[in-house]
Amino acid sequence: MTTDVKPDVEERSQGSGGRANSNGARTVGLVVAGAILLVTVVASIAVGAADIAPSTIVDALTAYDSTNDSHVTIMELRVPRTVVGLIVGPAIGLCGALIQAFTRNPLADPGILGVNAGAMFAVAVAVGLFGVTAPLGYVWFALIGAGAVTGGVYLLGSLGGGRATPVKLLLAGVAISAVLGGLTTALTLKYREAFDEMRYWQVGAIGGRDLSLVAQFTPFIVVGLLIGLASARGLNSLALGDDVAAALGVRLGLLRAAVVVAITLLAGTATAIAGPIAFVGLMIPHVVRWFVGPDQRWIFAYTVVVSPALLLLSDVIGRIVLPSGELRVGLVTAVIGAPVLIVLARRKSVSGL
Repeated sequence: MTTDVKPDVEERSQGSGGRANSNGARTVGLVVAGAILLVTVVASIAVGAADIAPSTIVDALTAYDSTNDSHVTIMELRVPRTVVGLIVGPAIGLCGALIQAFTRNPLADPGILGVNAGAMFAVAVAVGLFGVTAPLGYVWFALIGAGAVTGGVYLLGSLGGGRATPVKLLLAGVAISAVLGGLTTALTLKYREAFDEMRYWQVGAIGGRDLSLVAQFTPFIVVGLLIGLASARGLNSLALGDDVAAALGVRLGLLRAAVVVAITLLAGTATAIAGPIAFVGLMIPHVVRWFVGPDQRWIFAYTVVVSPALLLLSDVIGRIVLPSGELRVGLVTAVIGAPVLIVLARRKSVSGL
């Protein structure tokens, strides 16, 4: 049985018609994606409401002067939010890719399956009921909330006999998300003063985060990324079915536990840092799959690079799109992502997993 199955696994990993079929082409594409990410990093530091000369930007990065307003803008505002984007972007994107592979649903993401709602509700409980307003304090609540909802959605999707199908998981996620969203809103309205300083966090924002705090969050995301990336090969086999994956030597229980842990760490920590940023985890893995095929190893690699590029680009757009003020990145990704979701849903053949 193993001999008959392995060629099929290799065939799936090479992609299908119209996609880049060679590892060489995929590698070149990944290098291009890295170059695009570099451009967005430069744009994130250089572009904003205030026009700052390139020479001044270089001076701020190499010889920081705290008495220079332009230097302060670069080093205290733009650089930190760029770093946050580089940390949160891969977490959100890979979390979406893991959920899509785990549920075998190419239209799934942390928002649709209620993972973000679980993290948000837990943070709302921490802030409203326990008065925890420091990010380092409520990150633990976010992790617990994300993990509980991930497990709860999978459990509900498994009820009624049989395995958890994509449709069951989607319905369970939407239902839980709706309930927790209502409860979160109720807590926000009841404890307005406690949530006043977090109003930007509630719509999703990568600005206003102190790098010392972000540094304390980063290990959670790094561990989640490593676990997620290490799960790629097993998820390739799982796409062929539980029986086939088991025949290929995949330890299904361990794989599923690892994926749940990775999703919890990535979604919970990213939500604690930047709030609920929607659609990145849906768009990027799905679009990437069009180009590299169904091999999760390449999907994950591309997603980790492309997701922060989209997040930083959205943040730059949010800074300059309004004559005055700023449009938060969570709103920009929603504006971009909603039409993409409609297009994906209307496709006759959604990219397979």
